Amino acid sequence: MSRGEMLTVFSYDVSSDKRRRKIARLLEDAATRVQYSVFETRMSRARAEALCQRLAAHLGEGDSLRLYVIGHDGEQRSRVFGDGAPFESDEGYWLF
Repeated sequence: MSRGEMLTVFSYDVSSDKRRRKIARLLEDAATRVQYSVFETRMSRARAEALCQRLAAHLGEGDSLRLYVIGHDGEQRSRVFGDGAPFESDEGYWLF
């Protein structure tokens, strides 16, 4: 994991299809979708804050956006069960 980056989780609840699609597209460019309205990625605090500001600009009345930053200790205690996507790895990938 790069210095200063932590596992970051974005979750949203948006009533308008148009606003929801815009927010999803912005998140798809920066993170991995792990559930319909939940995305995970590794990023710095500054980058997460900048992304939140961009996302929040598209929220309407009654909509919500949540950001969770999970530190190393919390990440070590986190688990994925079932068919969920695994947490992003900071070790890279090998393709054969």
